[in-house]
Amino acid sequence: QVQLVESGGGLVQAGGSLRLSCAASGRTFSSAAMGWFRQAPGKEREFVGAISWRGGSTYYADSVKGRFTISRDNAKNTVYLQMNSLKPEDTAVYSCAARRGIITTNPTDFYSWGQGTQVTVSS
Repeated sequence: QVQLVESGGGLVQAGGSLRLSCAASGRTFSSAAMGWFRQAPGKEREFVGAISWRGGSTYYADSVKGRFTISRDNAKNTVYLQMNSLKPEDTAVYSCAARRGIITTNPTDFYSWGQGTQVTVSS
């Protein structure tokens, strides 16, 4: 099992940047594919992006492609979400999640979740 804790959220103006971190504990982190999801008030959880366990493969939602970048440092048990050119519609609670196997976009495929961190983008 992997325990996950997100950090780095906050309030930023449109066009700004934030970097979220997801710190993991547990021996299986380095073999887990990691995903980032977000949920805005009144909306369903939405896939943002994911990275393979070695970091060699990434996949992004069309809404963030070219603006967001996922990376990981297995030595530090941490995965990152660099968010640039932020828009008000990016406002949401962002959560990281872990799963065994290949990257997927379905949140039900992920077995461990962090508590989330709030990102608010003002116009």
